[in-house]
Amino acid sequence: MRRRPIKPLVAVAVVVGAIVVLPAIVPGLGGLNPFRTETEDRSPPTVLRSLESLAEFRAATANYQQVIDVERDVGLLPSFLAGERALLIAAGSVDAAVDFGRLDRRRVRVDDNRRAVTVTLPAPHLSEARVDLARSRVVDTDRGLVDRVGDLFDDDADDERRLLLLAERRIESAAASNPQLLRLAERNTRAMLTGMLRGLGFERVTVRFETPPRRQ
Repeated sequence: MRRRPIKPLVAVAVVVGAIVVLPAIVPGLGGLNPFRTETEDRSPPTVLRSLESLAEFRAATANYQQVIDVERDVGLLPSFLAGERALLIAAGSVDAAVDFGRLDRRRVRVDDNRRAVTVTLPAPHLSEARVDLARSRVVDTDRGLVDRVGDLFDDDADDERRLLLLAERRIESAAASNPQLLRLAERNTRAMLTGMLRGLGFERVTVRFETPPRRQ
């Protein structure tokens, strides 16, 4: 009785199955799998651009959550044809810092018996807002038909970057309009210096802050 020839498709399946399955069963055959995947990192080394000496005391930090809900309409066209709406939830922070780099003998006055010291510091200032990318995300986007077609040729990263920049500006504005952060920075700086100077033997420690410049 003549054997029937194995169909070509079945033969290919048997060969592929042997190549993929055998390396997992028999140790040492993993290198023979032509379908294995490898990841090679060709990124260049990190480049050091500059070093800076920090002379600021980060005295307080405010953490914010900002929701950005932006909608763009196009004339008289209905939203399902043209237009866009994006919803971003951003988490960010702003620091209040005191500049210690300007301290000199004129700002640190010690009395004759070295029992009392007076320190005059610049007023605390706010840093730029920092958005935490790990805790920020675009939760929803709704685009009209025309905009969805345009997305095939545009870079969505630019849209997300604009939303993050807008969130940064909103967070900075919120921090600037709330004086509690600067007052907390003064209290924390005063407590830190008082504890440190008393540890050096001073019995009376006075920490003063200059009047901040008026906003234009």
